[in-house]
Amino acid sequence: MAIKADYHMHSSFSGDSSAPMADMAKHALALGLTHICFTEHYDPDYIYPAGEEGMFELNTDSYLYELIKQKSKYNGQLEIAFGVELGLQPHLKRQLALYAKSHDFDFIIGSSHLCSRKDPYYPVFFEGRSEDEAHQEYFEAVLECVKTLPYFDVYGHLDYVVRYGPTKNDSYTYQKHADVFDKILSVLIENGKGIELNTGGFRSGLSQPNPCVEILKRYRALGGEIITVGSDAHAPKDIAADFDRACALLKECGFAYYCVFQKRIPEYLKL
Repeated sequence: MAIKADYHMHSSFSGDSSAPMADMAKHALALGLTHICFTEHYDPDYIYPAGEEGMFELNTDSYLYELIKQKSKYNGQLEIAFGVELGLQPHLKRQLALYAKSHDFDFIIGSSHLCSRKDPYYPVFFEGRSEDEAHQEYFEAVLECVKTLPYFDVYGHLDYVVRYGPTKNDSYTYQKHADVFDKILSVLIENGKGIELNTGGFRSGLSQPNPCVEILKRYRALGGEIITVGSDAHAPKDIAADFDRACALLKECGFAYYCVFQKRIPEYLKL
C-alpha cells in the first residue's frame, strides 16, 4: 500500500463512533500505516433528529488527553496527529474562529454536514425537488462556507451530498455544477487550502470517492496541490479502506504527492 497516512478517522470521542481510540491506533499500526490523524467531530448548532441530541459535541480536553497517551505509546512507530472535523455553518463564524485557536491542532478538516439547516444524510433534504436541484443548493452553500470561514486546512468530502441521494451518483457529474465547483476550487487554492480524497464514498455505495474524479482532476488542473487521503473510518475495519484505489486515482489525476500535517503545516509525501 503506497499511501501510509489515513487523515480522516473517528473514535468514540465522536458521537457516531463507538471505537476506542486505542483500538483504532493499534489497527492502523498493524496495517503498516506510518501516520494517522484523528479528526473527531465538532459540529456546533447541528440540527438533531429526535433522540440524537449531542452526537456531534466534543469534549476536546478529554479527547486530547487520550490522544497524548496514544502518541506516547506509539512514539517512533506511528505518528498520531491531533485533528478535528469542523462542521461549517456561516452563522458560526466567531465560534469556529475561537475554537480553531483554542487548541494546538495539527490539522483541521472543514466539512459541510448541514445545508439550509438540513443534513443530506436524511431523505427529507431531497424531498420535493430533483437531485440536481438538491445538489446545486448544497454546493452553493459550500461556496459560501469557503468564502467566509477560513478556519480549516482541507475541505472534507466536498460532494458529501451525493452519498445520500435517492440514486446516489448514478446521474451526478461535475459538469452539471461546473460553475460553482470552479468557484469553490479557485477560492480554496487562492487561500492556500486543500481538499481530501475521502474513500468513504466507496463504502456508501458510490462508484467513486468524495469528491468525484472529475473534481480531483479539475482541482489539480487549476493548480491545486494540497491533498490528503482519509478513510472516514469510524471503526478499525475501515481504516485505510480502498487506499490502493485512491493511490491509482490520484496518479491518474496528475498528483505525485499527498499530504500530512503538523501544526497546521503540510508535508508532502510521494505517492
